[in-house]
Amino acid sequence: MKGVVLAGGTGSRLFPLTKITNKHLLPIYDRPMIYFPIQTLVDAGIHDIMVVTGGRNSGDFLRLLSNGKNFGLKHINYTYQEGEGGIADALALAEHFADGQKICVILGDNIIESSIRRAADCFRKQERGAHILLKEVPDAERFGVAEIADGRIVGIEEKPARPKSSYAVTGVYTYDATVFDKIKTLVPSGRGELEITDVNNAYINEGTLTFSTLEGWWTDAGTFDSLLRAANLVKQSSPALTAQAIAESDR
Repeated sequence: MKGVVLAGGTGSRLFPLTKITNKHLLPIYDRPMIYFPIQTLVDAGIHDIMVVTGGRNSGDFLRLLSNGKNFGLKHINYTYQEGEGGIADALALAEHFADGQKICVILGDNIIESSIRRAADCFRKQERGAHILLKEVPDAERFGVAEIADGRIVGIEEKPARPKSSYAVTGVYTYDATVFDKIKTLVPSGRGELEITDVNNAYINEGTLTFSTLEGWWTDAGTFDSLLRAANLVKQSSPALTAQAIAESDR
């Protein structure tokens, strides 16, 4: 299974911090934000990774990440998203990279405490379809929200005013190769973007979407409040991989 980190967009909610850099290069306590999703994929046993960048500072990703040796990788692939076409639009750029294989997609501003290895291994054994990770949160209206009945997800609503559950769809998705065919059938939402929620609902409609619940804490880092929350959570959790360890491995 291959991995895709989506790190495009303009980061307008974090302006003026993002006036001079990409959102995913901002610090989360002692590391750049982009380090976290890459490490999440590596910890799940995924070592063939593409980073989808965007904006005016995309070259900084190459300067920072190089070939991925700090993560034990031999190579990192890069591609560029023009404008803000949405998450599904960014994912479409990885079709050639995926080359018919299953993929694990993670949003570049998602910070996760625990490993997703169990979910990744589960999907490796799943014959077809998709598998997503849910997390119970107090502010579900900020996210895509899963409606669950009889142990199955029967629908997902994007940022609903009245959520049908408290289970948010986290920014970790695993898909089979048909995801790119599904993206090609999408039409832009009211926001003018191709929504990943529509992709997930397409898998629901064909009865091939499974899910599990994420253990430990999870947060995005796309607003000032969530950026601060992410930094505090990382500091409190004392993760094994520190900026000092990364620096030492680069000597």
